[in-house]
Amino acid sequence: MLVSFVIPLFNNLALTRACVASLQATLPGDLAHEIILVDDGSTDGTRDWLATRGAPFRVVVNERNLGYAGANNRAVALATGQYLALLNNDLVLQPRWFEQLLRAHRWLGRRAGFVGNVQLDARTGVVDHTGIIINRAGKPVHDRTPPSLAARLFRPVRRVAAVTGACVMLERALWDKLGGFDEAYLNGGEDIDLCFRARAAGLVNAVALRSVVRHHISSSIGRKLHDERNSFVLARRWQREFIAAAAEAKRDWCREYVGHFLPEPRDADRVVARRAFLHALHVSRTPPPEAVADLEAALGREFDRWAKMFGQAPSSAPR
Repeated sequence: MLVSFVIPLFNNLALTRACVASLQATLPGDLAHEIILVDDGSTDGTRDWLATRGAPFRVVVNERNLGYAGANNRAVALATGQYLALLNNDLVLQPRWFEQLLRAHRWLGRRAGFVGNVQLDARTGVVDHTGIIINRAGKPVHDRTPPSLAARLFRPVRRVAAVTGACVMLERALWDKLGGFDEAYLNGGEDIDLCFRARAAGLVNAVALRSVVRHHISSSIGRKLHDERNSFVLARRWQREFIAAAAEAKRDWCREYVGHFLPEPRDADRVVARRAFLHALHVSRTPPPEAVADLEAALGREFDRWAKMFGQAPSSAPR
């Protein structure tokens, strides 16, 4: 088994060196691997440092900045591994992070889509990512709920709608099947889009709760410049799927509905209240239609806001 570790670089040489050092320190000694470093227009000495890299490193230098999606696509095109591990250059890898990712991927077997992990804010140690969920506004956000000890011990592989591309593992064959990152996204949204394409193909995305890394979040300059545009493109493409995947948002609506009418239950719609109560307790898998309608309305308001912001919708051809 050969694993290709792919790390796009854009300045932040100090973080890159720390990331690479932690990667080499935490990989199993007998793991056949290559590390592909793709520089995307750095101007801070990164290219001079790359010139000193030998095996197992492979260096790619872009003549111009291609962005996150383009840099990863170019590097993966050169990868020779059966498995891919996509990493941001601002990670600090922790012991056994990779073994636990691989274990989760193998547990999923043929169902495996993208497997991510628990990510901690490198500065504070606070949990920043245990998967990506769809919130009450119908938008994807990081789930920052710390996994319980029981979950880590007995249910260490958690199914999720999507995971961040900051640290993710998948099979190379899946990457080729899905076509890699869509370069219509500008440094944001491409990872969620690819996860939803995997879901559409019938695969399962998951978080390996026993795999932990630390992440210097959004350290690249300009990382957030196109967030609104990326969100618009992503939501328009996956609107129905977002609503279908918003399991926790629907339960939040149910809990809020039940809680609102607890002081005076006679004011509640009995049918809605019963459905909301059962769904909030995970007794019923089907949320009340009112919860779904609330999500649809919230996402509709976002589309109205985006339409005013951009004047017209950014171009994106639905897949």
